Amino acid sequence: MSGATLAERPAAPSSAADGVHSRVLALRDGLEHGLIGCTGLVERLLIGLLSGGHLLIEGAPGLAKTRAVKRLSEGLDGSFARVQCTPDLMPADLTGTTVWRQDAGIFEFLPGPLFHSLILVDEVNRAPPKVQSALLESMAESQITVAGHTHKLPDPFMVVATQNPIEHAGTFPLPEAQLDRFLLHVVVDMPDEASERKILDLVEGELTHHAEAMPVKLSLEEVRAAREAALATYVSPALKDYLVRLVAGTRTDSVSPELRAAIEHPASPRGTLALMVAGKARAYLHGRDHVIPEDVAALASDALAHRIGLTWRAAAEGRTARGIIEGLVAQTRAL
Repeated sequence: MSGATLAERPAAPSSAADGVHSRVLALRDGLEHGLIGCTGLVERLLIGLLSGGHLLIEGAPGLAKTRAVKRLSEGLDGSFARVQCTPDLMPADLTGTTVWRQDAGIFEFLPGPLFHSLILVDEVNRAPPKVQSALLESMAESQITVAGHTHKLPDPFMVVATQNPIEHAGTFPLPEAQLDRFLLHVVVDMPDEASERKILDLVEGELTHHAEAMPVKLSLEEVRAAREAALATYVSPALKDYLVRLVAGTRTDSVSPELRAAIEHPASPRGTLALMVAGKARAYLHGRDHVIPEDVAALASDALAHRIGLTWRAAAEGRTARGIIEGLVAQTRAL
């Protein structure tokens, strides 16, 4: 960034770091090859992986949400678990439980699916509040507490939850506190005709032949190294000022009084931190050693929209949180 001295800039990456970066890009290419028209979703999944954040993916049935996470698991040398949420799910179904071993005369803890590195929580809004609360602790603290004992979760640990926006019967809307724990809320749209035609060819080929394997399988050590490199990406003071002005626009009239009037619950500093960390990961994926305003603008809606609440009047007028954030981005001076 302009105005940064050589002393402020990060050191040049080593050959080992370049090798890890190349393998991350190969993982991205493998994901995109098996997920037609999902470039944005693939990028967000990798941003979550590189930043240690969790994702909430929302979209209609049949938009490859589950497929995307399962394909990501095929490119990682870590354990994977899928939890299909239902209204009768219990917290122990996620965390595990303590059982009495009569032969040994001891209590033994049997870990649940949360003790895997990558967790797909399908249709999370069908899980009852107690289950959502148990999930919240694991996402916030990377640990769970069962029977008074705290158990650490693996590193890396990433939760990807999905929800269906077209059904509301038998669902439990996620509370604001839990929504705030997701680094990004990704909305998956319907594909265009050209992409859907390619999807037909891809799936037809998989029906008659085996699906192509992922070109790489990143070890957990490589994931941790890539995360360390991504989080070391440089953010200039001017860009930090831009981040603060943008998020502050949800709280004050500094950017747009008209847009601020539509917001009842503004974004907290956690939103600023999430946007900065996600911007670092995006810059790393694009081969840059510094974050630029385009990184912030590209991720602002996914990082901030689920962290604000609209007034009753704004909702009645058909306005959306994502539209409000897009308006703030358009009206906030970058640098």
